[in-house]
Amino acid sequence: VSPISDEYQGISTPRDLYDALSDIWCEYTCAPRLREKWSRENRTLGQCSITAFLAQDIFGGKVYGILLPEGNYHCYNVDGCVFDLTSEQFGEKTLNYENNPEQFRENHFAKEEKRQRYLYLKDALRRRNG
Repeated sequence: VSPISDEYQGISTPRDLYDALSDIWCEYTCAPRLREKWSRENRTLGQCSITAFLAQDIFGGKVYGILLPEGNYHCYNVDGCVFDLTSEQFGEKTLNYENNPEQFRENHFAKEEKRQRYLYLKDALRRRNG
């Protein structure tokens, strides 16, 4: 998977993006319903949709979602291959990346708080990697 633009210098692979976001993800970027459980040790908790849509900005492809028991979707990216930058929040649980519905930012960002968290993440990455 290669970037579709050079907007973020130093981000040439999903691993580069993960490494950069590891320093940016925080309690504020975590989904509000999960903030009490967020920690530096579980930094990907509650970060999936905003991270997947940011990865889509950088690498293209599509965002899909795994329906979770509580009714929310865990978002991940597909661009020739599957990559999920926030899967570690599930520990040893096996995730099924087949036959999941495509996710659209218009639906996710209808929640203003989620759109604001995405913009914060995007701006912080831009400042870090200019």
